[in-house]
Amino acid sequence: MAIALFGQLNEAWLRTFLELPHGIPSHDTLGRVFARLDAACFEEGFRDWVQGAFELTEGQVVPIDGKSVRGSHDRGLGLGPLHLVSAWAQANRLVLAQTAVDEKSNEITAIPELLRMLCLTGCIVTLDAMGCQKAIARQIRKQGADYVLRVRANHKGLHRRLEDTFALERAGNFAGYPHDYADTVGKDHGRIETRRCWVTGDPALLAHVDPDREWCDLASLVWVESERRCGDRVTTDVRIFISSLPPRAKPVLQAVRQHWTIENAHHWVMAVAFGEDDSRIRTGHAAHNMAILKRIAHNLLRQDRSLKVGIANKRLAAAWNKDYLCQLMGLKPKPI
Repeated sequence: MAIALFGQLNEAWLRTFLELPHGIPSHDTLGRVFARLDAACFEEGFRDWVQGAFELTEGQVVPIDGKSVRGSHDRGLGLGPLHLVSAWAQANRLVLAQTAVDEKSNEITAIPELLRMLCLTGCIVTLDAMGCQKAIARQIRKQGADYVLRVRANHKGLHRRLEDTFALERAGNFAGYPHDYADTVGKDHGRIETRRCWVTGDPALLAHVDPDREWCDLASLVWVESERRCGDRVTTDVRIFISSLPPRAKPVLQAVRQHWTIENAHHWVMAVAFGEDDSRIRTGHAAHNMAILKRIAHNLLRQDRSLKVGIANKRLAAAWNKDYLCQLMGLKPKPI
């Protein structure tokens, strides 16, 4: 409804770019178009646009993670919400590509498909536990990138061996085993967070953790301990990773920290600034296509440096000021 209303209120301005022989499409017409538009082809066009319009920073961290469009479910048809897996360019602050998870599948099958869409040479791909798979690690290395994969208890044997290894070696201060250590201290939103990272690439420990050498080019075992202080309350969180990066704590800890930018700078913005989870669009391919449109808008707004405000206010500015909208889209303003 909002798209049709925008068109109706700005028809004269839109006619400086479009012929519009039949006027502004109605809400129902727009709904039918988005429902029938091939989402896979639209995604391909989105990826081509990103690669052509933005120069990616070499060697950057590329977090990959999934997000559900919660309002897109249709209980009457027994359909769950659309779930998208996105690749985020941390240094450039933009979405590189995304793909939808099949209704009867999960992220494990979607991630390899997403990786194949990307040029990853020289990058560091970070994934949460769902993506901690031997085949995915091999694919990342085959595409010329390094990986940092979080290991949780769902990988029982691997997780147990890593826990035992770090518990023993940290207790003995890694006596006889080379290791590296780094830490950071940050203060934000009234809390102090200290992150401590231990990394080892000792061949004997690597062989113990991965006795059959199934993890492609495994080079580092990583233990990250986060301590948060908020007033008198102290909480501690421990995370374990495996990586193909050299066993140097500072760059590994940096990659681990940067993984969460996909949550904070992308998923959160989609949910809050774009209201994606509140959208009830769900007919045909409409939810998927609208998600692509929102990520196009997100990329454009992220790259703009002329306004020192948040994404939500930039969206308002684009609706209120046609010169700013043209600036975002690279269009030359035309007189009405």
